Amino acid sequence: MKNKQKKTVIVLCVLVVAVILFQMVTYTTQENEYTVVKQFGKISSINASAGLRVKIPFIQTVNSIPKSMQFYDLPKSDVITSDKKSMIADAYVLWKITDPKLFTSSLNANTSTAEGRIDVIVYNAIKTTISNMTQEEVIVSRDDKIEISEPDDTLEGVNIKDITTENGEVVETDKKEEKEPKVIAISSRLLKCVGSQCEQYGIEITNIEIKVLDLPNENKDAVYERMITERNNIAAAYKAQGKSEAQIIKNTTDKEVAVMKSEAQATADKIEAEGEAEYMKILSKAYNNKNKADFYLFSKSLDTAKESLKDGKTTLFLDKNSPIAQIFQGTE
Repeated sequence: MKNKQKKTVIVLCVLVVAVILFQMVTYTTQENEYTVVKQFGKISSINASAGLRVKIPFIQTVNSIPKSMQFYDLPKSDVITSDKKSMIADAYVLWKITDPKLFTSSLNANTSTAEGRIDVIVYNAIKTTISNMTQEEVIVSRDDKIEISEPDDTLEGVNIKDITTENGEVVETDKKEEKEPKVIAISSRLLKCVGSQCEQYGIEITNIEIKVLDLPNENKDAVYERMITERNNIAAAYKAQGKSEAQIIKNTTDKEVAVMKSEAQATADKIEAEGEAEYMKILSKAYNNKNKADFYLFSKSLDTAKESLKDGKTTLFLDKNSPIAQIFQGTE
């Protein structure tokens, strides 16, 4: 019984020693990492593919380096705009290790040290970029993707021939292409500022984005009040200009209407006078002898008497010499 227990203990000890020795002489490379093998402090080999490998215990050491994309959130920092105004920038960086050997030799395979170098490089790029923008441009562009205009030098010195046809002949004139500023996103400008500074560490910055670009709390109210005042002044100027133009249009329209009314009234008076003249002309032709004239006067007298007896009136006053009175008197 005791011999059996001793054998069991010996087997367990052997297994433990075997496991320890196995761990000492092997190492594993994962899919999302590099493994750097050092021998006496010098890089012996670098493994980029996943798998189980062997090392020399006590002589070789293994360091793991991330292969996947890394995220670094920069601390908030102060930047100065082109009009010497202070602002607070909060940005983040996406970066990855492209050369594990260079990364290990320059930064000792330490991601914290790498992020410290990235912090300095990116902060300088942000400071340089924002220093080319005014505070107002930054504030206006906060709600959208921030963009910066810069001259486009791709067509500098290029002559373009303008070919036209006149009377069947071809005419060529040389003219220089006018350069217009191109608009680029601030992330592209930041990457351009960073350039190849990180290559010396075996890393690459793939993207830089600004999360917040805001005013210091003590300056926000004053800046916003000034911007509101400026906008109100611009709006007041537009309103005053609009009222002035509206009054000019109204005065011009009133003048045109008055002229049109005057011309229309003159035309109407002329037509009315011509009608009256034509009417009198017709009457003079219709009653061109004494009998017709007497009949006309008699008809007008009857119309007048009829009008006088309206509204319940029964009394009619006539001149004794009127045609109607003469009829009633029997003198006619």
